[in-house]
Amino acid sequence: MSKQQILLLGATGETGKSILNGLVEDGSFDLTLLIRPSSANKDDVKELQEKGFKTAIIDIESGVDSLAKAFSGFDTFISATGPGSQLTQLDLVEAAVRAGIKRFVPCGFITICPRGGIMMLRDHKEEVHDRMFLHKLPFTIIDVGYWHQISFPRLPSGKVNYASIRPNQTIHAGGDAPNLLTDLRDIGRYVALIVKDERTLNKRVVTYSDVLSENQIFDMLEEVSGEKIERDYMSKEDIEKAVKQAEANYEANPNDAMIARSLYGIQYINSKYVRVDNAPEVAKYLGYLDANELYPDFKPVKMAEFYKELLEGKGTMVYEKTIAKEMARAGGK
Repeated sequence: MSKQQILLLGATGETGKSILNGLVEDGSFDLTLLIRPSSANKDDVKELQEKGFKTAIIDIESGVDSLAKAFSGFDTFISATGPGSQLTQLDLVEAAVRAGIKRFVPCGFITICPRGGIMMLRDHKEEVHDRMFLHKLPFTIIDVGYWHQISFPRLPSGKVNYASIRPNQTIHAGGDAPNLLTDLRDIGRYVALIVKDERTLNKRVVTYSDVLSENQIFDMLEEVSGEKIERDYMSKEDIEKAVKQAEANYEANPNDAMIARSLYGIQYINSKYVRVDNAPEVAKYLGYLDANELYPDFKPVKMAEFYKELLEGKGTMVYEKTIAKEMARAGGK
């Protein structure tokens, strides 16, 4: 039986790397990595090529006709493009329709949230979904809650700072909202199961290993580390005020990437902790299939296991290269 032919966009990003690893580990797929011309000579890409991965240098803004030719022969397209590139997928959808792609997996991989002005990032993703639905393109939408790797607080000893991308000591809106969490490494393992499952065709699927509140996340780390974590608090009212300010800043400066990132961040906080969107019952209400029900034998990395690794020095910092580049640019100003 021939292997499913998959074209993956975004293999050098954090989510994309997890998907790449998961597909390779599964072994059921013939995989090609879509690389933008601007990235073709980057070290990350060269490293993948040296490891033997097939790559296709494709300009995703080259127009639908060109993209359709490049997509020809693939069964499945998976997008793990960055937050600021969501709407570039509109042409990818059109190309996939023309090329006869059998399953289009748009860049989901975020928290559960309804469309309609709550999170700009979610609304951009839903615009891509609408284009899929318009053409009746076969699809699977996969969302993953929030990562373990960006959910833990720092300890007074500094023991886990090596894996923390930013200080994270704030409890939001009381800290009791339940949140779906997935270890970054498990995203690709879930994707490998989902894209070869006929039950997930034309469905939304949510993955998660834990459902924990901020208070529970802090309490767990205190218990296993033996350290007392100082907590800051941000009220529901302050969060809502911050959302309005971030939206106003973005409206005044829509092309500023840092302002857009700040807006994404506070909208995530509002959605997760004030509205309580990123929860199992909301996912079910919105029609998501539960990956844990689909794959009962799959054992995801639980938050407790992640903490054990973290305290043993086995964690890794996500976005480490991106942060280093930003610091270097800031230092040059």
